[in-house]
Amino acid sequence: MSTPLPFTHLGRYRILRELGRGAMGVVYLAEDESLQRQVAIKTLLLPDDAKDSRELEARFRQEAKAAGGVSHPNTITIYDFGREGNWLYIAMERLQGVELRELMEGGPLPLDGALDIAGQVALGLAAAHERGVVHRDVKPGNIMVLPGGLAKIMDFGIARMKTSDVRTATGTMIGSPKYMSPEQVNGHMVDQRSDIFSLGSLLYEMVTGQAAFQGGNLGQLLAAIMHGAPVPPSQVRADLPASIELVITRAMQKNPRSRYQDAGEMARDLAQCRATLVRAHAVPAAAAAAEAAAAAAGDPYAATAPAKSQAVDVDVTVANGQGGWSLAPGFDSSAGLRALAEGRVAPSGRQGPSWAVTAWTCGYLLAAGVALLVAFGS
Repeated sequence: MSTPLPFTHLGRYRILRELGRGAMGVVYLAEDESLQRQVAIKTLLLPDDAKDSRELEARFRQEAKAAGGVSHPNTITIYDFGREGNWLYIAMERLQGVELRELMEGGPLPLDGALDIAGQVALGLAAAHERGVVHRDVKPGNIMVLPGGLAKIMDFGIARMKTSDVRTATGTMIGSPKYMSPEQVNGHMVDQRSDIFSLGSLLYEMVTGQAAFQGGNLGQLLAAIMHGAPVPPSQVRADLPASIELVITRAMQKNPRSRYQDAGEMARDLAQCRATLVRAHAVPAAAAAAEAAAAAAGDPYAATAPAKSQAVDVDVTVANGQGGWSLAPGFDSSAGLRALAEGRVAPSGRQGPSWAVTAWTCGYLLAAGVALLVAFGS
């Protein structure tokens, strides 16, 4: 038996049914009668105590301002904020998809999918950070993946803004413990680099199927975040390219100054990782197709052709504005990984491609092009 709705309308929104409940209130499906579209309505019933009521209203209003001030495809869209009696409400787009939390329940995600989702989240965070908004609760339950693959960041309920009437007392721990940054655990003031740490923890779990930090109780978990080192993800997933491990390692440095300083920079490196991953699978497939086509055309050398090359995790650097990005110092390098672990890698900066890598890459791509010409020119 469904629970009777406490109201039929909130402002111009006709309430249809309950969608879910959270710590701060209930979310309803509603119809915007002015624009004739369905929306999600997040509600909060204010208490009778005047002081508590003012504090809760300030926090709820800040959530609306934080999310509403960010306009980006990878963040939820806020339409309206209002009050009806003692009820506050936020009207937002209705997202029909699956939470990342549910996708991760089945174990590690395919690498391409994990990189795609993490890259989208990084772009959404970068847009929020540019507006002075730190999310502070990046976790699988706050990311919705829509049927077309679009990922959206939700729930800015504990977001921090540069200019705000709401202040969190120093020493107060805010966030979901499993994905907190060390500075969050300490109750220190956080900035955009805290979200980057949380995204690194999230990506670690997406590709390995296990949490970066674990503990038998909350105290052990928080101690692990503060002082422990997660098992290298490549030891959990043998097929993980070194480049992806380096991105995760850099994002999860204990010292914020050693992490990515900008979520957009992390998004670019994730895009480069994904492009390299796609090439590593596409080129051997193209060579196999060329070999098969040559054999079908009666090429006498097809049967004695060298074995197909194995997928290689190659760092292909493309100049800005040409469809790719330069990567972080030491990217895709065992030496770089060791330097990161020892704290010897600078927190930001770029490096150009080595001539050896460039030459090797050009030769590799040229060979693939010749193979394709043989396949389709026969």
